[in-house]
Formats: sequence, C-alpha cells, structure tokens
Amino acid sequence: MSVPAGSGLSVLVTRPQPGAAETARRLTGMGRKPVVAPVIEIVQLAPRLPPPGELQAVLATSGNAIAALAGHAELPLLAVGDATAAKARARGFTVVHSAGRDAAALGELAARMCDPGGLPLLFASQQNQGRPLVRALRAAGFTVLHRSAYAARAVPVLPEPARAALGARTVSAVLFFSPATARAFVALAAALPAELFAQVDALAISPPAAAALAPLPWRSIRVAAAPNQDELLGLLP
Repeated sequence: MSVPAGSGLSVLVTRPQPGAAETARRLTGMGRKPVVAPVIEIVQLAPRLPPPGELQAVLATSGNAIAALAGHAELPLLAVGDATAAKARARGFTVVHSAGRDAAALGELAARMCDPGGLPLLFASQQNQGRPLVRALRAAGFTVLHRSAYAARAVPVLPEPARAALGARTVSAVLFFSPATARAFVALAAALPAELFAQVDALAISPPAAAALAPLPWRSIRVAAAPNQDELLGLLP
C-alpha cells in the first residue's frame, strides 16, 4: 500500500548529524514529516597528515572526512560523490572532482586523473574502512597513504523519537544512508515487536545497506538506483 504525502505518517531518518538535519529539511520541503533519530555518531579524529607539498592529490569517500583535510585545500580533491564534493568546496578546496557514484568509481577517477609514478595520494576515510580502494589503487601502481579521518560509533539505545514513532505505528518508511546505520538500527531494534515493521518500508542507499536490513520483517526493502540522497528520497511513494 502506498502512503501519499501529507498522510500524517512519518519518515524515520537514521543517519548521523549534521546530515540528518539536512535530510529532515529536504523531507519537510517534500511535504513529509521527518523523525530524526540518528543511530550512529560521527567522531572526528586528528590523523597525522603529510605536508601538502609531499602529495599529489587527496581522496575522500565521505563528507565526514573533509574536516580533517582542511589544511590541504591547495591540493586537488577527488570525492566519492557530489555531496562530498560540495562539502570540500565549502571547506576551501578549489580543484574538486566527483566520481558521482561509489568507491570503485572513485578509484577509476583517480586512475584517470592522477599519475601512478607521481607523488603519493592521501586517502581519508572512516576508521577501519576503505581497504578495497587502497588495494585497487596500489595494484594500479599508486603510492597511497591511508588515514582515518573519523569514526562512526553506534548509539547505545534506539533513540526515543524512533521508539515512540514505531510504537505508535506512525512510520511509513525508514531511510538508511549506509551499511553502518543499517547494521546499528537492526541491532538496536531487534528487541522490538516484529509487527511494528509490517507496514514500514526500509529504503537503502546501496545493496550492502539493504543486505544489512534483512533480519527485520519489513514490508519491503528497496534500494536507490544510485548511492545518493536524491535517488534515496525518490523511493518514497
């Protein structure tokens, strides 16, 4: 059953801040009722970075990594997608290129635009993430310096706004912007009655995020055509 906009039902936003607030504004503009309930928190780290003059370019797979790179704005920055690219420009980067899709596309962009025989690439990512991209670039002949720019940590309990909205059966859909948020939500919601999810659609930004949602008995699990917010919001009926 499709739920028309303006029906009074809400859309649960599980992504961390500050992205959750931006998504809530988008939903409100669409005539939806957002319920902001982040299930992970972003913790900025302070990685030791080489001087810009010793690097060829910077790679980032998330806008959350940009803050740690502020001192390297003179370098070209290759971003995983348009949202990350926009955050880099807002932080002062002037030469910014977007892969427009995912980490594999970012690797392809780097292979086209950078010199494997040149200075190293600096790749900033979430802690304990990004190893496949590093392996692919090194296999292509690049020297890659991989640094953890931020950590994503699950909250200890499902936020009260989420519990209340699910318990009242006023949620029509839940948005998942990453596999990490999907896994965290599933773990936190496992103790809730299964029937609370029977009329709720899980909307995932990517196939890995969708796969992490399988343990809960959703009405449906749908995947965005491309891993970006516009396509994810486009799944809403």
